[in-house]
Amino acid sequence: MNVDLEDFQSNRRQTSSSGDRPDAFGPRLHQLRKARNWTLQDASKASGISASAFSKIERSELSPTISTIQRIARGFDMDVISLLADPDEQPSLLGRRSVTRANEGKPHLSGSCDNKLLCSDLKNKRMTPIKTRVVARDVEEYDVWPKTDAEIFMTVLSGTVIVHSKIYEPLELNEGDSMYYDASAEHVWTRSGPEEAIVLWVLTS
Repeated sequence: MNVDLEDFQSNRRQTSSSGDRPDAFGPRLHQLRKARNWTLQDASKASGISASAFSKIERSELSPTISTIQRIARGFDMDVISLLADPDEQPSLLGRRSVTRANEGKPHLSGSCDNKLLCSDLKNKRMTPIKTRVVARDVEEYDVWPKTDAEIFMTVLSGTVIVHSKIYEPLELNEGDSMYYDASAEHVWTRSGPEEAIVLWVLTS
């Protein structure tokens, strides 16, 4: 079943301190689709994302959530990091080691979270680590409650996060708390309290 436009957060274009352009994903996605000789309908069928939404992402009019990017990656038979990578980057060598220093990471911004993809130089990983600053304070800030086929491990590095689910009561997680869950149920996250909420996520590929 295709996902309509509301499966995407409203695009809030920002410029990251690292210099990465948040709108670079659209042209990258367009290039990958054309390389496969796919129409928008072909890409929609493969990923489960509506053709109209796909077109808006390619034109950088919509900024997809990490969950949506993961669905697109699976449709293109890629991992998330490879999908987001600069095509001019050199491929990773064998050895399976990558280091991300403090305050580094490949940024991906959405309306509800400021994400940094960790160890982004290592391609074809079996899991995707993400460090996130949760921005949203209310579930109304989400256009839709996302879901994905992934299983997710998360731990709160600082602050307080509220996990909202369509099948569970809201769950409060504080600094040091962890959770492993099936993300196929619709869910969103909000921050609570005066402190900044920082979370480490690990998604299965």
